[in-house]
Amino acid sequence: GEQLVAFRTQDGQAYVVDAYCPHLGANLAMGGRVMGNCIECPFHGWQFRGEDGKCTSIPYAEKVPDFAKVRTWPSCEVNGMLLVWYHCDGVSPMWAVPEQQEITTKEWVFRGQTEHFINAHIQEIPENAADTAHLTFLHGPAILSGTDLRYTRSKLWDFMKHIWKAEWQPEPEPNKHCSQLLVKHHATVFGKHFSLLDLTVSARQVGPGLVFLIFEHAFLGRGIILQTVTPMEPLLQNVVHKIYYQKNMPPIIPKFILKAECIQFERDITIWNNKQYLPKPLLVKEDSTIQKHRRWYAQFYSEKSMKFTVQEGLDW
Repeated sequence: GEQLVAFRTQDGQAYVVDAYCPHLGANLAMGGRVMGNCIECPFHGWQFRGEDGKCTSIPYAEKVPDFAKVRTWPSCEVNGMLLVWYHCDGVSPMWAVPEQQEITTKEWVFRGQTEHFINAHIQEIPENAADTAHLTFLHGPAILSGTDLRYTRSKLWDFMKHIWKAEWQPEPEPNKHCSQLLVKHHATVFGKHFSLLDLTVSARQVGPGLVFLIFEHAFLGRGIILQTVTPMEPLLQNVVHKIYYQKNMPPIIPKFILKAECIQFERDITIWNNKQYLPKPLLVKEDSTIQKHRRWYAQFYSEKSMKFTVQEGLDW
């Protein structure tokens, strides 16, 4: 629900600050200009320094008041992304986002991205990693059968099956904000193992909304999908997948992997967009990792975390 402006100063540094000018509320992102190491308001020309938000110039004023400033947000540039730290208590960043060396050295290059909006609580999306039972049922049918869940189990595509083995676990200190999911995938065609589709995926979740999905294939090489989950407003998440892949591999390979991942992800979206969150779900012994995941994810909440309450009555 916050409005922010991201800009790169002339020395190359990126900054994120509140979008609204504290003078008369103009949006710095709409027509604002970068002037040296400041962003200039399009309304009256006030200039705010990216580093600390301090106003350094008011074109028509003799003196700039000391209290004239705009709020700055902690941010970092890593793996080709500008990431912003948010904490409802205003606590400074408690961990750093790891660098993926192959992206930094350009051994892996950007090969495309997908973007989805999901009507669900942010916790629902990473919880999928611990719900290994859904992999066989929801993601077992061939990707050729598409995303419409009424037809994915059609007998037409029954000759092909995806088989998944997955294991999720949290990481120990000092990385308790991280978790690991190891997935081994293979496919069968007419009941016979089709080794060309054997794939190992190592997924590392860093914090509540960033996932590193590293793909390894015997013939098709290695690459990564970076997943970001950004809450836009209560029960609306923006999810972006960016794929980087070995530059010596034809682009068709990572594009196929991203397309296949997108089809599987859209099956999940159908569930998320229409499901209900159950704080006390009816679980069996084999679902124990779901509760384990919920205990792990609880660290990202605090007393001041925003609570979503249902509006009662028609008093808008």
